[in-house]
Amino acid sequence: MTELGGLIARRIALTGPISLADFMAEAMGHPRLGYYRRALPVGAAGDFTTAPEISQMFGELLGAWLAERWLAMGRPAPVRLVELGPGRGTLMADALRATRSVPGFHAAIDLHLVDINAPLREAQRSTLQAYRPAWHERFDEVPAGPLLLVANEFFDALPVRQFHRTAKGWRERMVGLDEAGALRLALAPGPPPFEPLLPEAPEGAEAEFSEAGRALAGAIGARIARDGGWALIIDYGMASAGRASSLQAVRGHQGVGILERPGETDLSAHVDFAALVAAAGVPAFGPVDQGAFLRRLGLPERVQALKRNAKAAQADAIDAASARLIAPDQMGTLFRVLALGDGRNAPPAGFTDFPADDS
Repeated sequence: MTELGGLIARRIALTGPISLADFMAEAMGHPRLGYYRRALPVGAAGDFTTAPEISQMFGELLGAWLAERWLAMGRPAPVRLVELGPGRGTLMADALRATRSVPGFHAAIDLHLVDINAPLREAQRSTLQAYRPAWHERFDEVPAGPLLLVANEFFDALPVRQFHRTAKGWRERMVGLDEAGALRLALAPGPPPFEPLLPEAPEGAEAEFSEAGRALAGAIGARIARDGGWALIIDYGMASAGRASSLQAVRGHQGVGILERPGETDLSAHVDFAALVAAAGVPAFGPVDQGAFLRRLGLPERVQALKRNAKAAQADAIDAASARLIAPDQMGTLFRVLALGDGRNAPPAGFTDFPADDS
């Protein structure tokens, strides 16, 4: 058992079983031992690979989307450009490089990065130092003002609660201890206080929701309603993902048990986009498939532009990266894109209808 696992086990021994959400909060965000406090999770040497690490095209197209939204907003200056969970800074670096020619955009940007990971902050500092970013541990620390926000694979890492439908009703899945003192999963004996929020379902059904995700979406929506702006959320999940158990654990790009080696294992769950829209309370576009979104933003054209002067091996790599981003059997349909806006501007690129057009 890891040091953090031992601390969690002692907490349970003293106070009783804890929810999976509480376990995730400790495993991912413990001030000293949490996974996102000290791990370098992104890339081949880490536990997972994100879209910006696959190809520069992803960040470039998102940069163009953000710049277009800034123009639609009337070119506010300053505009708070915010990224939640910026990884190594790759997405933002590509986005800013691709928008250097947009008149006035870079001069208006006030860059803010929300991240609790000290090693990754150092990587971001190296990559983005020319833009003088400010760092925050929470979104609510970002100063007031017009907002342009991007969150790629951020909401999936927020804690979730899980529920199982028994013959006697919904019961919450908890983390307790077995006879040997090891962490184990078990159902709470009584009904959860969240039962009114859970769907009607037959015995054996599973449900899952994220209080933290809903709270953050609400805070983003409130900021947009007050100060104006747009948010772009990209993550894996379905239009409404709450009616299943999706929590998974990954270490070294391999699936493992969700209770294994807390603090050294990545935990994530599918995002319930419908819940985010409801919590945000502002106009929403999508979610749409990532593949459809990137094609509408011009990914095929960008592929051809990059290949014009590429050698054969480079061209093959560009094609492979494009396929990984948009192919239905890769990231194209698993990942979804949601835009939240203030309703004061023209509809954004990448979404053909309001509020949703494809699935």
